[in-house]
Amino acid sequence: MKSGEMKKLIKTAYGELPADLVLKNGSIVNVFSGEILKGDIAVSDGKIAAVSYEGDSDIIYRGIKEIDLKGRTVVPGLIDAHVHIESSMGTPENFASIVIPRGTTTVIADCHEIANVCGNDGIRYMMNASDNTPLDVYFMIPSCVPATPFEDSGAKIRIEDMKHFIDDDRVKGLGEMMDYPGVIQGRSDIMDKLTLAVNHGKFVDGHGPTLTGKSLSAYAVSGIKTDHECSSLEEMRDRLRAGMYVLIREGSAASDLRELIKGVSESNSRRCCFCTDDRQAEDIIHIGHIDNNVRLALKAGVDPVTVIRIATINSAECYGLKGKGAIAPGYDADFLIADNLEDFNVESVYIGGIIAADKGVYQYSIDSLEDRHVLYTVHLQSIYKDMFRLAMSSDKANVISMKPGSLITEKVVRKVIRDRDGNFTVGDRCDLIKVAVIERHKGPGYIGLGLLENYGLKGGAVASSIAHDSHNIVVAGDNDDDMIRAVRELKECGGGITIVSNGKVLDTLELPIAGLMTDMNSGRLAEKLNGMITLARKALHINPEMDPFMPLAFLALPVIPDIKLTDRGLFDVKTFSFIDVSA
Repeated sequence: MKSGEMKKLIKTAYGELPADLVLKNGSIVNVFSGEILKGDIAVSDGKIAAVSYEGDSDIIYRGIKEIDLKGRTVVPGLIDAHVHIESSMGTPENFASIVIPRGTTTVIADCHEIANVCGNDGIRYMMNASDNTPLDVYFMIPSCVPATPFEDSGAKIRIEDMKHFIDDDRVKGLGEMMDYPGVIQGRSDIMDKLTLAVNHGKFVDGHGPTLTGKSLSAYAVSGIKTDHECSSLEEMRDRLRAGMYVLIREGSAASDLRELIKGVSESNSRRCCFCTDDRQAEDIIHIGHIDNNVRLALKAGVDPVTVIRIATINSAECYGLKGKGAIAPGYDADFLIADNLEDFNVESVYIGGIIAADKGVYQYSIDSLEDRHVLYTVHLQSIYKDMFRLAMSSDKANVISMKPGSLITEKVVRKVIRDRDGNFTVGDRCDLIKVAVIERHKGPGYIGLGLLENYGLKGGAVASSIAHDSHNIVVAGDNDDDMIRAVRELKECGGGITIVSNGKVLDTLELPIAGLMTDMNSGRLAEKLNGMITLARKALHINPEMDPFMPLAFLALPVIPDIKLTDRGLFDVKTFSFIDVSA
């Protein structure tokens, strides 16, 4: 800030100069004092110059523009402490257009989805595209691309790549350190990454599901300060005791808030933040973003000021976001107007003192950045008839059992029926189907095959080029012909999500940007996706308790227990080793 700007703020705060904007008669949530007080907010040059509260009779601020809030609630702009923008399936510009009307003004983005496909070019694209929006986007440089050595991604992010980004002011540190065995073992490449962050005064995000005891201590002592993978109160407790922040997640695939909010107390709440991690556009538009976390926490009976702190100042302090997370003199004029702290319906949103959304309508134009470096990323070898033939040496199989509302899968053993050549034909459970992950980046022809239960699919196949984190092709089906047709469709359209039945493509969402995103308007994207969700459940009988597409995309992520599938084969996360489908 220049001295002239400082002087103007001081004179505005002192009442000698009129403010650019004064919001009068609001119920202001003060995250510092823990109070909700009626008062006025004076804004100058995008900053909050002053806040006067009822009873300060000698302080009356005048503004070039004045708005009477008539008692409505004023809350600091909401902060998403950990999000993969790519998971909305929209560009950063389109993502901003749907989260800002929901009250989110700042996000901490980890762009490891596109980095796994396009490497440094993908990171640069996300940073450049985010500059096209009023949303404040900070970045965590992907630390694990690929997530493990047990899969094949389109690119690798090495220590030399990280050095290109680490000193950028928008970069707050390294993204989720998923390779927790590498941390605990002290592997040299992981140590180089961690020390790079520490030596540059940067943060490291965690990703350590089920870590306990000395393993958790070894993980935390390395400088890792957050974890968004808590799914139980015990995990939450252990991480808080280890001095970590717990990022309470409510996404499209993983919903942990209802359980973890039970563990929030007056004594530990300041070490908790809200995040979405992965949230589809359809859910953001119809259910909400961080405002949904807020409503769920309020409904659970958590003190309203505590809830707002978790949604705002806690994340700002955790990540060192100066000027964010509070309504107080000198802070950025990022805030939302809500009807009350019971229903928490967001009516308008201001970023830098300028209205960014009003009555749910985004106030900026959307012009998505075009970048050839992130297009044409599906490179498959030949698609052949027997590519999904699954040879088995016994009539028992290690099966991936899906759990509704969770990214965690269970390893179970089921009986199967084999043909005369020893190939899988059907399981003793009617919902046992094939699942495959096919390398799609450089064409070596790797295909991992497995069996899946609880997905519920009958009479077709679903395929997607979204398959965390390496984003190969994942396809699930109850017959090989439809699975092959689905994979061929994704090759032809350059990536996306497709539904096939009886040899016919029922519908496809094309995602030409890295096979992950589209520049389609988010409203139309949500409508398209919602229609496909309905279609998948109706035509293919997908389990109604789970999203048809998001959980499928996480079946290829070999860092979340218990059992996953990569393009190299079936993977036991607990032993961190490949296993045979035959049990």
